[in-house]
Amino acid sequence: MTGPAEPTVEALRQRLVDFAAARRWEPFHTPKNLAAALSVEAGELLEIFQWLTPEQADAVMSDPERAHRVRDEVADVLAYLLQFCTAVGVDPLAALAAKIERNELRFPVPVDAAGASGQAVGAAEKEPGAAEEAASVNSDVGDQPL
Repeated sequence: MTGPAEPTVEALRQRLVDFAAARRWEPFHTPKNLAAALSVEAGELLEIFQWLTPEQADAVMSDPERAHRVRDEVADVLAYLLQFCTAVGVDPLAALAAKIERNELRFPVPVDAAGASGQAVGAAEKEPGAAEEAASVNSDVGDQPL
């Protein structure tokens, strides 16, 4: 006997749409409001780790109360991100896949990261022009990889 199927991103997105519609919250779910709410929830996630040493931060999930808070804030961040994507018509999985692909081209694996096997192949070897694109990375904070 198998249990219930794991939820998909689309199924969760639709549940959020239905949840907001049942409460007539759609007028408030503008891109600006959802982006602001997403930022607030991301800040609440950060607050859990604020002022912790790296060792303390690594141990957060072993404390049941803190782990519960982390899971709740992750859920809030994801919920607002999915609602934001709905409001602006972005497929979050397609957007992420495209971003990863661009980053693979812009930030090829360093040759010395190949290790003894020499198996690592940077994007510059796979795609014509990738080396030039990777060399012209904008150093603006907003243009950093994932």
